[in-house]
Amino acid sequence: MTRQERANFIAKKLAQLYPETPVPLDHVDAFTLLVAVVLSAQCTDKKVNEVTPALFAVAGSPSQMARMPVERVYHLIRSLGLAPQKSKALVGLAQQIMDQHQGKVPRTFAELEDLPGVGHKTASVVMAQAFGVPAFPVDTHIHRLAKRWKLSQGKSVEQVERDCKKLFPESAWNQLHLRIIFYGREYCTARGCDGKTCPLCLALTGKASR
Repeated sequence: MTRQERANFIAKKLAQLYPETPVPLDHVDAFTLLVAVVLSAQCTDKKVNEVTPALFAVAGSPSQMARMPVERVYHLIRSLGLAPQKSKALVGLAQQIMDQHQGKVPRTFAELEDLPGVGHKTASVVMAQAFGVPAFPVDTHIHRLAKRWKLSQGKSVEQVERDCKKLFPESAWNQLHLRIIFYGREYCTARGCDGKTCPLCLALTGKASR
């Protein structure tokens, strides 16, 4: 089976398993999604969703967040990993949005990545899920499964992203990256599958051996 055939097979099976692709981070607009994604670094989505209701109740907009003392933000998110750094980043990015973008979350990769605490993956999630721009954010699940499924041997997330973008049509990127994450969490976890035991890995192994 060629790499492209594997990619086509994977995309078809994941679409069957996950016809719907809701964003797992609770949010109501581009700003709350941006905040939630920043908070999700080294944290589970479930944990972030437990914290954000209280945060968004008092700082659910750029103008509100920009006026918040960093210490107050920290108090609200202190149960999350990297809370001190994230507190500063959230207040800083909100202030920059107010100062440089008229209070609106910017709609370009470059402007998003210029915000405090926002890297390429975070920007990609916001562009894809808030603004519908094709993107392929690579998290730890996608990095692991792309290698396990022989879609990419890239050691960096940047290379994995480039390889996946070549294999899958642009129109599928926004849903597919979520489907891979869903599958990695439900079936093909880092410790729960050695590349031979989950349903999709088994199917790929079987087809590859024919």
